[in-house]
Amino acid sequence: MSPISRDITTASDTIMDTPSGPTRSRFTEFWGLFRKNSLAVTGLAIFALFFLTALAGLLVTSGTQPLLDPAQVRLQEKLKPPMSKPNVETLRPEELPTLGIYLFGTDNLGRDIFARMLQGAWVSLTVGFVAVGISVIIGIFLGGIAGYFGEAPIRVDHMIPAVLLTMGFIAAVTGETGVALSLIAIGAGVVFLSMAAQKMPLTGNLSAPVRLLRTPVLTVDALIMRLVDIMLCFPSFFLILTVVALLPASLYNIMIIIGLTSWMGTTRFVRAEFLSLREQDFVLAARAMGVNTYRIIFRHMMPNAIAPVLVSATIGIASAILTEAGLSFLGFGAPPPHATWGNILSGGKDFIFDAPWLTFVPGIAILIVVLSFNLFGEGLRDALNPKLRERH
Repeated sequence: MSPISRDITTASDTIMDTPSGPTRSRFTEFWGLFRKNSLAVTGLAIFALFFLTALAGLLVTSGTQPLLDPAQVRLQEKLKPPMSKPNVETLRPEELPTLGIYLFGTDNLGRDIFARMLQGAWVSLTVGFVAVGISVIIGIFLGGIAGYFGEAPIRVDHMIPAVLLTMGFIAAVTGETGVALSLIAIGAGVVFLSMAAQKMPLTGNLSAPVRLLRTPVLTVDALIMRLVDIMLCFPSFFLILTVVALLPASLYNIMIIIGLTSWMGTTRFVRAEFLSLREQDFVLAARAMGVNTYRIIFRHMMPNAIAPVLVSATIGIASAILTEAGLSFLGFGAPPPHATWGNILSGGKDFIFDAPWLTFVPGIAILIVVLSFNLFGEGLRDALNPKLRERH
């Protein structure tokens, strides 16, 4: 072989060995698409600022001697406008504002609105993330089951133990019936559950009671989706309001109730993704190789189905913040001494002409934060969904 031919062969081998595909990582590609949306980047920046503000509010307003005390009452300083200075002659040294000025004014009890807004920011952030975390966990679990095991039948012997166990636990919690009756229901449910778990043949010479117990009633997908339809029939805010009114006033109760009543959208998203993914070639190949079912779900399918869940969760945080603010405005939110943006807004409605800042400050804060989450969620949707990307 001549030197020229050898050089040409070496160059061609080098070209073939060099990868011709894109070398950018998935995150780099996502960020490149995301930052093209200026509104989404603005929403992300406001969200980051809100997170830092809420964290700072937790640090400066908590403890026995906080740096900014949102519960400090100064009746002689009530309804002070924003940027006003305190009257040093009428206040004790411990009553003086730390900043030396009422940045957002004071309320009808002379409490510093700026300190209360900082405390309310942490409450809103906590409610939003915890409530959405609960709803996302429930939605992923139920949506994954409906999408992957949706065709599996539910028989009579599956439903009997579920009904008995539910009745037993309800009776034990409410105390409406005796403890003995609840224990009997739970024990019967456990017995039926163990019978249903046994690997009994579904064909052959079975007795009539066994055939009746083994009769399919509906599928897993039908059961879960009908439950979703039932939950969607109720106005969510009024359902939350009713449950909160029946339970003791607590911030934890509010977070749990909002999470337990807002999982339906996530369930539908995950179910739709699983229905499309379970027939893909990589899932069929994993089944043919004998890969464990749970590994297929959590290792191969879940990462591909998580994108719409992130978008739903981001927008759900804004909805949870709005819901908490609405409950606090109506007097069903976090109990005193917790300050929330909703109860600050509620306290200012009686002084809307005398002290409009009591309404404008928390109202504008809620508007900006909720809008930022919605813009951020829309940007995530455009960047994570290939069908919505602009191809050039």
